[in-house]
Amino acid sequence: MKAFPAVLFDEAHSEAWTIRREVAEAMNPAHPDDNSYAEAAGALRRLGHTVRAHTEGPITRDVLDGCDVLVVAHPSAERWERTTGVGSPVFSAEEIDAVEAYVAGGGGLIVLAEHEQEKYGSNLGELLARFGVTVEHTTVQDPGNCHNRVATWILGVPSAQAVTERGGTTQGQQVQGLPVQGLPAQDLLAGVGRACFYRAGTLGVPAGASVLFTTSGSADPANAPLAAAVRHGGGRVVVLADSDLFGDDSIRDYDHEKLWGNLTTWAARVPEASGAGRVSRPEAVEEFARLKAAVERLRPLQAKDGSISGDHDEAVACISEIVDGVGRLAPHFPHDAEYLDAVMKDFRAWVAAGLGKPDFLDSLNVFHPDAQRIDGLEHLVVFPMYTQNGNPNRNVEAVWIRVVWPDWLAELERGGYDNPMFVPIAFVDFTSGYDTNSAVLFPETVVVRQAPPRFTWGGIFCDREAARFRRVSEAAAATLKLELPPDAARLLASQDLAQDTFVLWDLVHDRTHSHGDLPFDPFMIKQRMPYWLYSLEELRCDLTAYGEAVKLEAAGVPHARYVQYAILFDRLFRFPITGERVRNYDGLGGQLLFAYLHRQGIVRWTDNRLTIDWSRVADGVADLRGEVDKLYRDGIDRSKRAHWLAAHELVATYVEPDPASAWKQGAQALPTEQKAMVDAVLPDEFPLSMFYEALRRKLTEVVESTRGIRA
Repeated sequence: MKAFPAVLFDEAHSEAWTIRREVAEAMNPAHPDDNSYAEAAGALRRLGHTVRAHTEGPITRDVLDGCDVLVVAHPSAERWERTTGVGSPVFSAEEIDAVEAYVAGGGGLIVLAEHEQEKYGSNLGELLARFGVTVEHTTVQDPGNCHNRVATWILGVPSAQAVTERGGTTQGQQVQGLPVQGLPAQDLLAGVGRACFYRAGTLGVPAGASVLFTTSGSADPANAPLAAAVRHGGGRVVVLADSDLFGDDSIRDYDHEKLWGNLTTWAARVPEASGAGRVSRPEAVEEFARLKAAVERLRPLQAKDGSISGDHDEAVACISEIVDGVGRLAPHFPHDAEYLDAVMKDFRAWVAAGLGKPDFLDSLNVFHPDAQRIDGLEHLVVFPMYTQNGNPNRNVEAVWIRVVWPDWLAELERGGYDNPMFVPIAFVDFTSGYDTNSAVLFPETVVVRQAPPRFTWGGIFCDREAARFRRVSEAAAATLKLELPPDAARLLASQDLAQDTFVLWDLVHDRTHSHGDLPFDPFMIKQRMPYWLYSLEELRCDLTAYGEAVKLEAAGVPHARYVQYAILFDRLFRFPITGERVRNYDGLGGQLLFAYLHRQGIVRWTDNRLTIDWSRVADGVADLRGEVDKLYRDGIDRSKRAHWLAAHELVATYVEPDPASAWKQGAQALPTEQKAMVDAVLPDEFPLSMFYEALRRKLTEVVESTRGIRA
């Protein structure tokens, strides 16, 4: 779970709270909930965070090393509170220096203070002064805005300043090196409407801080900050004037658990991608570079079908270098020995046959990455092939790939999401055919004399998908002024998290093509049918994957909630504005999802700002899925002509067809012969709306920058 935050609870300074339930029971046998943050720790673990306690000794740089969030929960002298009984509630000057340096370097700090703070004998004031925050020594009362009629159990008022971490809004800022009007804002109160502060003090906050909750206008004191978020150097600090709201007996009140998750996720450091630039076989890099050079020299000598149309002697020399290069690299890939030996034989046979259309069926038949799904395992792949969404010609390509198969995913696949053909992979290096938009390695793209009886694997480059998704989604959110929940912002910030998210999404999506009510071949793109049928098939698989992700999230799979964001953002932002408009089936699927959610009021574009009602997205996606599933079920009993028309009608209900569309006019305007019906489909049967036309103009440069992108 390398992509998730590591949270450290300090319990070595006489804190009144512990994440260890057995310690809380020892501290307060009659009512351990009053001293336990075990439920809060459990909530973080369900989000994927790792959580541990610091139980003895001072806070030092070594203690904070590897920690993404430090939590300090109400240190106190024992005369006032039941405490962990370990250490002094007073932090030394050296400890305060270490914490400040840790935050300035990118770490996160959450401090939970209390009412009448000064009496507890701690020096939280000195620690918080480093970040410009003070805790006022008071107990807020608000009889008119309280919980259970207890005047000191006050209901906080969400602040208009709760949106924070905009990153600036001035022209000339950049996302991944490209100009963007500001960076995406984060809303720390996404999904949070109410919170109760039990016997709270108030805060003094510095300029630039984001106040999350305040007291009400009728409280004493009135309109005072209760919770705030502060940037300090490269890190983030959250301070609350009450520590009870996340205790075991309170965390399930109101929206406390959601608030707790938002705050820790926002505060957490975002680590660098662990796999970025990693080469496990540095001694093979130079050999692969020579192999690439030979492949690139061969490329201009090949015709579209892969045969040699240029200088044959030069081609023979290049192929000889390629074979020699594969032979030199083979010892670095012993698990692929049979395949690499077959590749060299296929190259030699190609030369012996006169360099006509190549045939690599023999080597393709012995290459089985699906049988070696081991995390980090690398393969050398050399075939004449086209690259989907990339190079249409059958050129020789050399690709060095790494399998991405973490234990948690393997366990999930074994537990019911079986997909034995699915091979998630990442690039180590590649030749020109992959310096394109292609993000797949499919056996059907290889040049062979005849198709094998069945294909047994398909590779998807999760690193490229994730990097492309992050760049476009971040730019879209900034352009549309969309305020992101902290976990969505973390997804866009972390390549590791995005890669793992795409692996899970692809696993579920890919297997869905062969599940459910299927009135037609789900891969009908190879047939002659109206392209919106493939749009609906791809969208059906994504809507199903979204629903499965909702179930998996409830079952405790932390990546699952990120899959929901990935599906939503890629479908709404990237797909509609990527590629040509001629039969753009993925684009149309995104247009349909946006139009449906917009019609339901879940997505809104107003005041030049996009807003999303996050609490309603899952229901909206489920409702659209229901309409698509009904189309499929009913299609089993329809004729092909009737089904095509019904599918067009479903899409046209939400996405306006071109005014010149014959299909829009209905069956009476269409010819009866199947080929003629398909010919009547306009190249862009469902044009982009004005919203998407404007978005495409603004993000064209960003989208184009993702060609050949590396993680």
